[in-house]
Amino acid sequence: MMNDQISGAGSVNTFLLIREVDAPRQLLFDLWTKKEHIEKWFGPGGSKIVNCTNDLRPGGMLHYGMEFPNGFVMYGRWVYKEIVPPEKLVFIASFSDENKGIGRHPMAEGWPAETLSEIIFEDKNGKTLLKMSATPVNASEEEEKLFREGFGSMEKGWAGTFRQLEEYLDLIKN
Repeated sequence: MMNDQISGAGSVNTFLLIREVDAPRQLLFDLWTKKEHIEKWFGPGGSKIVNCTNDLRPGGMLHYGMEFPNGFVMYGRWVYKEIVPPEKLVFIASFSDENKGIGRHPMAEGWPAETLSEIIFEDKNGKTLLKMSATPVNASEEEEKLFREGFGSMEKGWAGTFRQLEEYLDLIKN
């Protein structure tokens, strides 16, 4: 069971999402960092992860495709900056192409090319408080504005992703 506590804006250009997840911190960290788990839950509802590779080390990269029911595949990548098991992941996130290059948002050309993203995993009475943030990097004013305007759609997308995470947690716990 997840409890959505806070979402929306942190600082002006920072998207913030805080969730309480009914799972131990180490397990949750593993679900976010191990390819065999990422492939089974990550992405908005109805999507599935394809062509996933994960080199979990500073400077390494998670690269994945998200395939949607209509056959459309959207790629993403995270270049890891800091990894502190099971406490924190810091990475530069971007849309990508199938060859791991930086890409643009397929539905919003003016979206920032990169965001500095951080996921904090905190123990909370056998559960985990998950704090996620994303801030545009080297973005123009127009890109920052579009990013801010996208907070609502990001909340919806992450809500679907967290539903998939919850379903996967139920599956592996039983």
